[in-house]
Amino acid sequence: MDNLVSAPKTDTFRIRINPDVRTRLEQVYAKNGLTLTDAVNVFFQQSLNAGGFPFPVTEQNAEIVKARALTRLMRELDAGDKCQEIYDASEAKRLLGLEE
Repeated sequence: MDNLVSAPKTDTFRIRINPDVRTRLEQVYAKNGLTLTDAVNVFFQQSLNAGGFPFPVTEQNAEIVKARALTRLMRELDAGDKCQEIYDASEAKRLLGLEE
């Protein structure tokens, strides 16, 4: 298979990502001399080489992801329960991006 990682880059692919996650990922990949863009291109190349995910995607992996998401959600809910701030309906809608 052709090495597409080193091929000229002429297209753009945008994703939304949590800024904290992005910073942590950039630090991880920088230790290996890669930018986040480099790392994504390596992942794409490995996916092409493997004809799918370059690692096993199993039900166990999905359960781990769900457990981590649930743990994070519970922490956020707990923090919300402890929050003393009060918002009126219009301010709450604005903060949630639900303005009319």
